[in-house]
Amino acid sequence: MSRKQWYILPSDKELAEDITEQYDIEPFLAHLLVSRGITDDMELEDFCFDSAELIDPCELKDMDKAARRIQEAVAKGEKIAVYGDYDADGITATALLYLYFSSIGVKVTTYIPDRNSEGYGLNMKAIKSLCEEGIQLIITVDNGISAHREAEYIKELGMDLVITDHHKATAVLPEAVAVVNPHRLDCPCAYKEYCGVGVAFKLICALSDRSGEELLSEYADIVTVGTIGDVMPLIGENRKIVKAGLELINQGGNKGIAALREVSGMKGKYLNSTSVAFSVVPRINAIGRMSHAGKALSVLIGEDAVNKAREIDSSNAERQEKEREILAEVQRQIDENPEILNQRVLVFCGKNWHGGVIGIVAARLVGKYGKPCFVITDDGETAKGSARSIEGFSLYDAVASASDLLEHWGGHVLAAGFGMKSENTENFKEAIYAYAKSVEMPFAQNIIDCRLRPSAVDAEILPLIESLEPFGAGNPQPIFGLYGVSVVNVQAIGGGKHIRITVKKGDTALTAVYFGMTPDRFLYKAGDVVDLAVRLEKNEYMSQVKVGVYIKDIRMSGTDDLRYLKSVRLYEKLTRKEILTKKQWEYLKLDRQQIAEVYRYIKKCGGWYGDSDLLCYRLGDDGAGACKILTAIDVLCELGIFRKEKDGVSVVDTDKKADLENSALLSYINSMQ
Repeated sequence: MSRKQWYILPSDKELAEDITEQYDIEPFLAHLLVSRGITDDMELEDFCFDSAELIDPCELKDMDKAARRIQEAVAKGEKIAVYGDYDADGITATALLYLYFSSIGVKVTTYIPDRNSEGYGLNMKAIKSLCEEGIQLIITVDNGISAHREAEYIKELGMDLVITDHHKATAVLPEAVAVVNPHRLDCPCAYKEYCGVGVAFKLICALSDRSGEELLSEYADIVTVGTIGDVMPLIGENRKIVKAGLELINQGGNKGIAALREVSGMKGKYLNSTSVAFSVVPRINAIGRMSHAGKALSVLIGEDAVNKAREIDSSNAERQEKEREILAEVQRQIDENPEILNQRVLVFCGKNWHGGVIGIVAARLVGKYGKPCFVITDDGETAKGSARSIEGFSLYDAVASASDLLEHWGGHVLAAGFGMKSENTENFKEAIYAYAKSVEMPFAQNIIDCRLRPSAVDAEILPLIESLEPFGAGNPQPIFGLYGVSVVNVQAIGGGKHIRITVKKGDTALTAVYFGMTPDRFLYKAGDVVDLAVRLEKNEYMSQVKVGVYIKDIRMSGTDDLRYLKSVRLYEKLTRKEILTKKQWEYLKLDRQQIAEVYRYIKKCGGWYGDSDLLCYRLGDDGAGACKILTAIDVLCELGIFRKEKDGVSVVDTDKKADLENSALLSYINSMQ
């Protein structure tokens, strides 16, 4: 796991005290709200008393035009097609409109393109096919805002087009009867955070003579799945929708969602926003990645939901296997060329990787290495890529800088997709590297909501944390910092796949679980004084409620993350043979004693398979010398004394004496002094 910069959210104690008094809430909750920037009256009323109201749908530009044209089509008995997308947002939006029209006795055609053969959005072949079916009105959901040529074609064929979308819009819009998108530059609606199914919900609010609250009581579960699936901020109206949706999901609600819940092993368990994100959403997304999203649509509209949910679950298992295969290939590339990881951004390319899962793989690599990541699959003629980022690095701008090499592209700040001819992949990689060099690269951050004393971790804190639910983008689950706690013992659990750690501060001892951390990779030991970043959750057993403490990150107490991260960045610049200042070259100079210290310690440990920040600490360094320690390891690997392994280095069993004069790396550093 790559070291991140720990950052405690600032909080105004006086303001928190004022909010405590004004709203009659617990000081701890007021502190959390202030640290998250929730300080104005409307936001506080929303979070404390669920007072948010649904916005008039006609605040969205063109919503009145869209409603009039659809109502006209319904009145005349025209054939209507709902054209969606193959992800959870697009599928739920398509299902929502289908169910709504069915409820008022209107039969509509649905169309979701195939992810692999058709790609995203409207396409000419599909439009022609719909025309031949006699369709007179096409309504897009979760797509269409960039479909200029397709909109012209629809008009040429004598059909009308209503676009509902939420993706980034330019000043020039496609030619359509109505273009409903909160991100239109001229859209006056103050709330912009709707996803595709959110905009579709506002559309049925405009079409129906029922109130938005009534419609929410019927459809909130479907809107919730799409909103969580598209990682939309769970604030404002989205927060209201998701709260209502979770209630409906846990009551049974939509039969298709209930079937997906059952196959994911969550039947009978309470689903919150996090569990929806890890159970229902991946399965809906999986079928669009591995097969055709139409099966997920069938489940949500109640067509043989139970059997099709089982099919979808099988597709999800297949998706997980494809992910593992690609991740293994990526690891092989890293093993063959470890210096890949020293780039500012990571770019991995493989032959015939499954295009449906490369986005998930990119997200996993970002989580592991803390850097923006591009994953590209190449079939020999065309290449398709997906990228994920960290806060502070815009993928939209990065991909735009290389757009002359691309056949198509699009995305947001933190996620992007693109396609190109195979011959352009190397040039694209170099263009992305060049862009990253031209901007100031951020460090991945570990956001801490607030410090917490171990003695304050008790069951009384749980209802206060739960009052902030639902958690998700824009309102993440709180992370607390337990600073300066001593490790007492470490125990393997889950067949050695996880560990349980007991820590102590003063007279208070706590037990915390670290999922995914194995005992052999955990290099902290009894007596170490550490900082823990943890989440707190309810654990209920035999009617007794306890606090579950789950570790997100760990470091030696008092670590200066920024000093360490800047030093690692200097090392990475060295490996890329970039221009350094005279002061930097002087700082990188290594002597025999420094290299010997690194050698002796790692040999004593039998190798090193942990984060280099902990290695720095064990060697008595404050983090500023990370560049020297990492360089010393490279020298020892170059001389055949160490060998680089997955996530670490091993000691080579040899009697060979190391002659530092034979190190090309040392010679290079010395020549640049």
